Amino acid sequence: MSRPRTPEPAVDVQGDSPMGTRNADDADGTQHSHRMLNFSDALLSIIATVMILPVTHTEISPEQFDKNIQKLLATRIAVYLMTFLIVTVAWAAHTRLFQVVGKIDDTLALLNLACMMTITFLPFTFSLMVTFPDVPLGILLFCVCVITIGAVQALIVVYAFRFPHLLNPQIARSAHRALYRRRVLYIVLRGPALCFAAAGFSLVFYPASYLLMATVVFLPYVHKAAGWCRRRLMGPQEPPAHSVEVFTFDLQEPLSKERVEAFSDGVYAIVATLLILDICEHNVPDAKDVAQRFHGSLVAALGASGPRFLAYFGSFATVGLLWFAHHSLFLHVRKATQSMGLLNTLSLAFVGGLPLAYQQTSALARRPRDELESVRVSCAIVFFASVFQLAMWTAALLHGPDTLQPAARFGGGEHAFMLAKLALYPCASLLAFACTCFLSRFSVAIFHLMQVAVPFAFLLLRLLVRLALRLLRALPGLAGPAPDAQDAAARAPLLPASAPA
Repeated sequence: MSRPRTPEPAVDVQGDSPMGTRNADDADGTQHSHRMLNFSDALLSIIATVMILPVTHTEISPEQFDKNIQKLLATRIAVYLMTFLIVTVAWAAHTRLFQVVGKIDDTLALLNLACMMTITFLPFTFSLMVTFPDVPLGILLFCVCVITIGAVQALIVVYAFRFPHLLNPQIARSAHRALYRRRVLYIVLRGPALCFAAAGFSLVFYPASYLLMATVVFLPYVHKAAGWCRRRLMGPQEPPAHSVEVFTFDLQEPLSKERVEAFSDGVYAIVATLLILDICEHNVPDAKDVAQRFHGSLVAALGASGPRFLAYFGSFATVGLLWFAHHSLFLHVRKATQSMGLLNTLSLAFVGGLPLAYQQTSALARRPRDELESVRVSCAIVFFASVFQLAMWTAALLHGPDTLQPAARFGGGEHAFMLAKLALYPCASLLAFACTCFLSRFSVAIFHLMQVAVPFAFLLLRLLVRLALRLLRALPGLAGPAPDAQDAAARAPLLPASAPA
């Protein structure tokens, strides 16, 4: 979570509290909120990821196959992306909330469990939205859940400010706690307020409900853009006298790199685990089927499901390597910015759709046309999951030296290697998509070949990048005269210096 700008020695953010503080907490019936926050983060990452299950496990009727299956899948994926992003908004609001609440007692723990219980109900309401897209009840129930989550979080805020010893010490000592409380309530309730309006529209014109729910995701960024435009038009304004104290604890700052990494790792781990569900559900042979169709040979029965196992291993490798690229990126990130947080959330939303890509290429295809469109949808999911990672790195480069380590910036030793690593999956998925346009009969084989080939490309990537850099330096136009010391200090070189072998 984002730390205060002023150092707070009294607040233990990462580790366990000192023994003296822990004994004092035990005496007054309170405890630090770290473990509960970790539990909540894990649960929210699970809920955000399993939102894809209603899409992958909803049967498509024969009359729906007569329609454009690509349009049908695109609609379901769009609704999934919106609900995934709303869950991440709830996670961010929950994290902001526990920037303020430093300790918990039994009442706060029970209120948080009530909030988590409501969140776990969201996949059911999403299932209703996917199965009955023209019936507003699913949208209404989803909005009611989000409103309930906001109401419980508001109760947590009110209760914590009623007993200041539960608050972050900086806020507890402040003379402007009422301003803090109003600001935190605004952050917690702005999403549920829009969902309240969406619930009303679901009863009269439900398409407007989707628009309002999408606004929940982008409202902080719209608010920030509006503030930037206002400052450009009206010029900088003098802040109120009390704001120096109140907003040294900035609730609008991006979440810390560590919290973003923890939530992202949870999503990747759950997606990798979800891939096995279809294997366990559909590929364990029935005893009677083995006896009748395969003459008692379990090996022959498992061999009939060979394409499914190939799709599973390819999909797992895709998830694992996307995580590895994400991990490599954040090794070079010093701090996360707000734009990087949005791009990371969008990338995770498409990563959560990878079980759908696996299901599409292994089970859904029934006719050549459906097979081709399913593979193209899968290529699009992989492309967007990876291209948003590349966009994150680009955003970090644009934010200047405070965001990235020197090695990953332009001219650094790892710059070219990071560019190649993050661009590999976008290029491979685009190439696979283009190949399906000319070789549509082999669309599934092309997609599986991409999944198998990219891991080997990752193994050889550093060697290939070094060879490419040496070839570029050998070109007369790029070699050029050596710059003098003044020029070298003024600008970065075109290509990073080759690292020693």
